[in-house]
Amino acid sequence: MKLSKFSFELPEDLHSQHPCENRDEARLMVLDRKKQTIEHRTFKDILEYFDDGDVMMLNDTKVFPARIYGGKEKTGAIIEVFLLRELDKENRLWDVLVDPARKIRIGNKLYFGKNDELSAEVIDNTTSRGRTLKFLDNDESDNSYNEFREKLEKLGETPLPDYITRDTLPEDEERFQTIFAKKEGAIAPPAAGMHFSKHLLKRLEIKGVEFADMTLHIGLGSFSPVEVEDLSKHKMFSERAIISAETSDIVNRAKKRKKRVCAVDNSVMRASESSVSSNGALKPFEGWTNKFIFPPYDFKVANCMITNFHPPKSTLMMMAGAFAGMDLLTEAYKQAVEQKYKFFAYGDAMLII
Repeated sequence: MKLSKFSFELPEDLHSQHPCENRDEARLMVLDRKKQTIEHRTFKDILEYFDDGDVMMLNDTKVFPARIYGGKEKTGAIIEVFLLRELDKENRLWDVLVDPARKIRIGNKLYFGKNDELSAEVIDNTTSRGRTLKFLDNDESDNSYNEFREKLEKLGETPLPDYITRDTLPEDEERFQTIFAKKEGAIAPPAAGMHFSKHLLKRLEIKGVEFADMTLHIGLGSFSPVEVEDLSKHKMFSERAIISAETSDIVNRAKKRKKRVCAVDNSVMRASESSVSSNGALKPFEGWTNKFIFPPYDFKVANCMITNFHPPKSTLMMMAGAFAGMDLLTEAYKQAVEQKYKFFAYGDAMLII
């Protein structure tokens, strides 16, 4: 499969800048793989496609305020630091991106907050923009890890992606998050899950739909550009995933009963496909996954998927193409552009059955 198969023109006015006023009133495109049909609905209409005993697998990861700004020692130059993942809790080592990267070298120190509440030293270069930071606590009476994390929370901002060109708003703290987010560790939300309101979840529950939580802390792996034409040569960055025995049991019972098992977001599909037995059963898992799903691919766990609309040549679009089939997905994206569906995290949704 070639990278060029996933190329299309995406007008800038379809880059979503704001969330839908009400979570469950985003637009919904429904792709039926068996009938090869496309419907245009509203997200809350998803109720019509699920029945008693069906399962929705949800990613309960929580976005943390990953963007902070520091001053470089001596020069005071403002450096944007994007926290990607914690490498070592005890030693406070973090994998980060810095901008402008040309100004940051090994040994440089950065100071954060008006009163230099935190400082960090660059101890390694990982990529052109990537660095490893060791955070240093400037208050000797204030050494606990929890207090260190509280400072990061206070100094950090909601990590809106670069395609959102407006300023960060107070409501982004709540809206750039699912309502079922629990476990902090992601730099972006499972976007397909952001369409669920409390009311919609309750109505699904009343209808008999079960929910199975798992965790995949979305990081750089989901968003790194693919720079090789031959997709088999692309290497994904690892992301941490956790699947409990309880979640595995819920999913496997539904599979045995031939019920609908829906992966709510690409991150859920990636996590679930990273831990499957030889007979297609979901297994408990805790660790890192660098699984890259692109066509053709034989999915073992989910038989239904909810996703958003993704940019050209993205790994997220590739996974959707593997699940929907390339012909159907290509037509769906053509219609999405023509009918001005919104793309990216705050955009509209697609249900593939």
